[in-house]
Amino acid sequence: MSRADILSNIRRGLNRSQDDSQRQQTVANRLAAKANNLIPGRAQLPFTEQVELFKAMATEAVAELIELDSLEQVPQACADWLSGHHFNQLISASNTELSQLDWSPLEQQQISRIERVAQAGDIASLTLSFAGIAETGTLMLHSGEQSPTTLNFLPDNHLVVLFRSAIVGVYEEAWKKLRDKFADSMPRTVNMITGPSRSADIEQKLQMGAHGPKKLIILLIND
Repeated sequence: MSRADILSNIRRGLNRSQDDSQRQQTVANRLAAKANNLIPGRAQLPFTEQVELFKAMATEAVAELIELDSLEQVPQACADWLSGHHFNQLISASNTELSQLDWSPLEQQQISRIERVAQAGDIASLTLSFAGIAETGTLMLHSGEQSPTTLNFLPDNHLVVLFRSAIVGVYEEAWKKLRDKFADSMPRTVNMITGPSRSADIEQKLQMGAHGPKKLIILLIND
């Protein structure tokens, strides 16, 4: 059956007339309003408590949390974490905020930093997150020229910078924040990341890194 035949049968089953303009306008109005659905109460908290909830939920999801006072401390934190795990490579995008930092701490520990998209076999990547969602300890990242999605999934270790001020309570707030930034030109890809990748599909044994990084390290900047 053609697509037109299938849709026609559905309309007849729903007793829809050919003049569907009123229903279409109702749908358009609903989409334009962007009304919230039912929002869980546990994340409707004062901002300070939302931050604490995010930290607790992210830790529960087996993410590592490193708190820093400023973005300038990121290179040293990366160098310490990578050298502590005997890794000698860090992949990051050509991101303006990251590129302008002083990366000499990596050089001092003989760790190379390469600006490119991630490839299979890369050890670790560094990205900036768009928002943190307290409700579930989730990071929101979006694709773009300075934030290729490959960095989020191909390396075994994913280091993510999150500004404290970018933490929101619930998913709806994060989506509003994204729409406010991009208006009608949304990113091609939006990733929600909660802890490292894992699966227990095979014999109910937990496997880390099943579909992405084995470790997620959140560098929380107390801006």
